[in-house]
Amino acid sequence: MLSEFYLNLHPALQGLLKGLAVIGVIFPIAGMCSMAERKVAAWVQDRPGPNRAIVPWVAWIPFLGKFLQRIGLFHVMADGGKMLFKEDSLPGHVKKFYFVLAPILAMIPALTTVTTVPFGAYLDKAGAIVPLGLGPLDMGILAVFAVSSLGVYSLILAGWASNSKYPFLGSVRASAQLISYELSMTLSVIPVFLWINAPGRDGTLGLARAVEFQSGTWPGWGGTWFGFIMPLSAFIFLVSLFAETNRTPFDTIESESDLVGSFHTEYGAFKWGLFFVAEYSHMIVGSGIFMLLFGGGWNPLPWVPLATVVDLLHQLTGWAFTIHPLFVGVLSIAIFLGKIIAMLFFFMMVRWTVPRFRYDQVMRIGWRVLLPLSIANLLFYAIAIALIQK
Repeated sequence: MLSEFYLNLHPALQGLLKGLAVIGVIFPIAGMCSMAERKVAAWVQDRPGPNRAIVPWVAWIPFLGKFLQRIGLFHVMADGGKMLFKEDSLPGHVKKFYFVLAPILAMIPALTTVTTVPFGAYLDKAGAIVPLGLGPLDMGILAVFAVSSLGVYSLILAGWASNSKYPFLGSVRASAQLISYELSMTLSVIPVFLWINAPGRDGTLGLARAVEFQSGTWPGWGGTWFGFIMPLSAFIFLVSLFAETNRTPFDTIESESDLVGSFHTEYGAFKWGLFFVAEYSHMIVGSGIFMLLFGGGWNPLPWVPLATVVDLLHQLTGWAFTIHPLFVGVLSIAIFLGKIIAMLFFFMMVRWTVPRFRYDQVMRIGWRVLLPLSIANLLFYAIAIALIQK
């Protein structure tokens, strides 16, 4: 009934609701990622993390108040409130219009790419898997790469508009680093789409088709994940993802040791926060795409597709709701979200265990190591797929 009501709405109103849904999901998750980053850092470094902030009337609740304080929940609320209400200064020496525009431009690609990523699925009456997504596109991966690559302009604009040498150097680094690793990232996913666009099938660049292959619907493969078929492609994509999201050991764009704060040195309060919400958004979307392409998407385990789990639950319990589209959809979203959380935890673990590369090392890895490796990987799989599908 709700779906029928939504589909009968005006397209503009549907778009508005989708946009609000994206903002309502991404901003809280980004805030939780900020807290999780500090908790993971404390755990890795064997020290107390954020565990002191608490609302007075919650502190009176036995056990629950102490538990919420220990996990640092109220630090998220405190950080969010500080970001919103702290004085948002505008330095006199900056190019004001472009200085304000830069963090807004950072958020646009981060929020737009979310709409093209399928995040779950349900079973229709025929038992076929139907993907869930806000705006699924037949050229999904191309749209993600095209839109996400625009994020570099916000960093360049922020550095240039700051009228300061350290932010400007950071923006120059950003343009060079992100362009360098985009090439390897793009080449790493081409073998996946060469494989799924087999002769006799409709051509597509949609991410849902990659999950369809990993769901055991193709004869002879039984739900094998692309991470096992193409491990080198997965590795290249993962390394490029670290560089594209400006995460350690590729965080030379920010590099506080030699660029102070880099492109966001002159920023504070809400505008500063938008840059980091955009960074976490790119991490979330990038982790989701990695899992869709190489980690089985919403399938829980290798060679154990979602449909198999649903059938098993129905046979064991006999409950009709286990095959209801709503239950299957929620289950698939929970599985996919769990994989994204695991990827985010991996991002954070790497940050607090691996030292940062020097900038010259980052560029050398991108051009002299990763790019030749991705080209060789593409040629190998192009020949192998041609022979298999012949």
